[in-house]
Amino acid sequence: MRPEFLWYIPNTVEPGHRGDDTTTGWGSLDFSTDLARTAERHGWGGALIGTGWGRPDTFTVATALAARTTTFKPLIAIRPGYWQPAHFATAAATLDQLSRGRVLINIVSGLDNPAAYGDTRTDPAQRYARTREFLHLVRRLWTEEDVTFTGEHFQVERSTVTPRPYATEGREHPTLYFGGASEAAERVSAAEADVQLFWGEPLDGVAERIDRLKALSEQVDRRHKPLEFGLRITTLVRDTTEEAWRAAEEKTATMAEAGARELTWTGNRRTAVGQQRLLDLTARGEVLDTCLYTTPGRFGGGGAGTTWLVGSPADVATALESYRKLGITHFVLSDTPYKQETIRIGDQLLPRLR
Repeated sequence: MRPEFLWYIPNTVEPGHRGDDTTTGWGSLDFSTDLARTAERHGWGGALIGTGWGRPDTFTVATALAARTTTFKPLIAIRPGYWQPAHFATAAATLDQLSRGRVLINIVSGLDNPAAYGDTRTDPAQRYARTREFLHLVRRLWTEEDVTFTGEHFQVERSTVTPRPYATEGREHPTLYFGGASEAAERVSAAEADVQLFWGEPLDGVAERIDRLKALSEQVDRRHKPLEFGLRITTLVRDTTEEAWRAAEEKTATMAEAGARELTWTGNRRTAVGQQRLLDLTARGEVLDTCLYTTPGRFGGGGAGTTWLVGSPADVATALESYRKLGITHFVLSDTPYKQETIRIGDQLLPRLR
């Protein structure tokens, strides 16, 4: 299977995301378009566009970027509590048709600011049950006509999505990515997702989770093609190993000086199971495997910025190849400053991985 290499576009209005020192343009269409076209020119298949209340609407940004690019695939992060399944299925299928099959979807179940947009589901068990229904129903709406469904969280009657997603050989609809490390989250992935995204855990942790998800797929009687696996991680690359580690130490020193008042992670840092797994890695050492750096998590790095792969292009390519040997076929990478690193990592790292 040909691997997918995606970048990340910081969907925020305020500058400074993860230490990016660009000061102008944030939140503007020109700024995001420039990042998307830069990714397109430097070998990336597309980019993840983040979601969060108080940020620009992700689907609107993705639509604008798809219109201003030719091969760029937006990986659009969305929340089931924000969308109704039929409304979302229609919007995504329409954009997929207009962009000729360039839409990718990342389903997010984690807490954001649900009260601000009227989401009353805060219990984790209910949220994951809702996500499973959402995925099941969206997939049916994309592939069937006159869909009638009555679930605990969603209902539709004789619903037909028009237009359909842009279908090609081997692709009926946009790929559905999903993350989460809790037992409930993994059962959702095993049953209904196309790709399970992992954050930057060591190889042994990822291998363990892949084995568990494959077993779960059989237990939940998965009806779709086999689950695929992806890695979302920060990659700090420089010309030499020494330069890379010097840059990594300088960045974490800056994070330490900023202190807790400027944490870059604003989500459910201490309650999300996957996030806690990353934070716990610092007890195992500063550097795990060959070049997985755990120190950023001590100083406010969160999510994909909690652990970094650090090194020369050869070092990081070797580390990513080790993940690929475990079964990872989707890679969502990033570092800051975003535009500069889109070019550097696209030019220096991606050719080695291909």
